[in-house]
Amino acid sequence: MSGGGRNWRLVRADTDAVPSSARRFMARARQRRMRAALPWAVAAGVLLVAGGVLWLIYGTSVLGVRDVRVVGAQLLAPAQIEQAAAVPDAEPLARVDLDGVRARVRQLAPVERVVVRRSWPSTLVVEVVERTPVAAVPQNGQFTLIDRAGVAFQTVKQAPADLPQVRVDFPGPSDVNTRSALTVLAALSEELREQVLAVSVDAPAQIRLELRKDRTVVWGDDTQSETKSQVATALLKRKGQEIDVSAPSVVTIR
Repeated sequence: MSGGGRNWRLVRADTDAVPSSARRFMARARQRRMRAALPWAVAAGVLLVAGGVLWLIYGTSVLGVRDVRVVGAQLLAPAQIEQAAAVPDAEPLARVDLDGVRARVRQLAPVERVVVRRSWPSTLVVEVVERTPVAAVPQNGQFTLIDRAGVAFQTVKQAPADLPQVRVDFPGPSDVNTRSALTVLAALSEELREQVLAVSVDAPAQIRLELRKDRTVVWGDDTQSETKSQVATALLKRKGQEIDVSAPSVVTIR
């Protein structure tokens, strides 16, 4: 003491000076704080890793498109389909608009259906189902191939030997004469189909089948086509160049 005042000095107590019960209490408090903070630390780490992965997948070209694999193309060259798909090189595979690619490839006339999928890490698979021709339509010295729906999708110089010809002026799905011809073709028996060279449709009610050996079947319209096919098939062995089944209950042979 000096001049009636007190001088204080801060002295760090030795650990042994702290009671063991107090030390245990402080240790448990630290553990509780660590346990309480651990979930937040883990969550922050998970978010950080997830953010990095998402950035890697969606924001960089590390997992970008390196190859467009075309499956099922025969009429079309793979390069034609790749060009129609129009996917930029190295575009992140996860960001490719599959519906957009599908719509662009479907615009190719020979394509009937298309499936687009991702094949990780860097390949886009475009699987196409091309149209199957059921008839050839003569036009301007060439032949237009049409499928079962009447869609014209390819032009060739010579008609395929295994396809019947359909003689209509304006082939297409919306053309009534084309639809009538396809209805008749779909109803033909195998035996009758083998004899058919062409289906001529001057009007919806003026359908004729041109057979081998210069024979003709007068079909009329496309109604009762299955019955007409059965009757015409049964009469193929009869003599006569023209079989008229336009009224299948009253058949004439000339």
